[in-house]
Amino acid sequence: MSNGKLRTAVLGLKDGGDFLLETAARSEYFDIVAVAEKETELAENAAKQYGCRAFDDYRQFVIQNEFDCILAAAGMYSCELHLRSAIKKKFYIFKLKPLARNFEEANETVRLAKAEGVELSVAVPLRFAEISARLKQTLDENVVEQVSLVTVVCEYRKEYRPAWYNDPQLAGGGVLLREGYEIVDLLVQAFGVPEMVYSLMTNTASDRQQRHALTEDSAVVTMRYGSDLCVNLVVTRAFGPESEIENIRCVGKEKVLILGRDRMRLENRAGEKLKQKRLFYDANEAMRESLENFALSILEPQEHKLQCSGQEQLKNMAVIEAAYLSSRTLMPEQPRRILALEETEPGLFWAAGR
Repeated sequence: MSNGKLRTAVLGLKDGGDFLLETAARSEYFDIVAVAEKETELAENAAKQYGCRAFDDYRQFVIQNEFDCILAAAGMYSCELHLRSAIKKKFYIFKLKPLARNFEEANETVRLAKAEGVELSVAVPLRFAEISARLKQTLDENVVEQVSLVTVVCEYRKEYRPAWYNDPQLAGGGVLLREGYEIVDLLVQAFGVPEMVYSLMTNTASDRQQRHALTEDSAVVTMRYGSDLCVNLVVTRAFGPESEIENIRCVGKEKVLILGRDRMRLENRAGEKLKQKRLFYDANEAMRESLENFALSILEPQEHKLQCSGQEQLKNMAVIEAAYLSSRTLMPEQPRRILALEETEPGLFWAAGR
């Protein structure tokens, strides 16, 4: 730590790493001292721009340096062991979503961070957006009484997606794990961990064998909360002009709340408008707040609580893991069972077969 700033390194400059680097460089809390990217030219260009060292070998990047924290954008398939080495060297970790490829990997990494006494955080910018605050306020103030059904429909389009996103071994999962991660976090924050999860997933591959070798591009996930509340989540992705459409509809006894990243509407059950408001959402600002919360939780831990700790994110991973398991068993699955088994005896659930 120097001049009140964290000695910071960025691991991975693709898949959002360049955005992460740019955002951190503008913050008063980070001093960028190194970047690592397997494509040497990308690493060297970034190093010149930000006046820091460049590495194209992730292992050397970790063992040759002393950092306060690492901002990680590289996929876990390429950096899992190196991140664990970094944790053992007491480097704090801020990672782009998702936390890991599966619950087992997430749990092992979180356990290691806890044992080493360092923070592991996941970037969930939507947590810092107005949509999250409005949903929480509406539920806390009981504006929509007796919410019985929540339907969430999300469509994500990107003009470029790396090939490894389609590989279940490398990516861990498809649209639910990657694009849908923040929406799952929003739902878990608002309603808690569901009792049961049932899901169906598919992709656009032409034959059955090929579909098993690809990650899903569409998922329907139904979450049950006792006998009074059901949450239905639909997520889909496609290639095309960059866009993100997320629509949340909370149905209560007499009112309906409709939320998107940039809007809020309250209706009666007849569909008549009671209230409408534009919401503010800026991806750059949300990521900045997420990063600065991470930094301040290290620099001033007594005054600033970490909002998206790895330990907390295990709840999201358990819900997502239950959804993937359900899509294979074609049966409802219990996220709390996954959490409980890993808390009592790591690996027990996985020994029986994921």
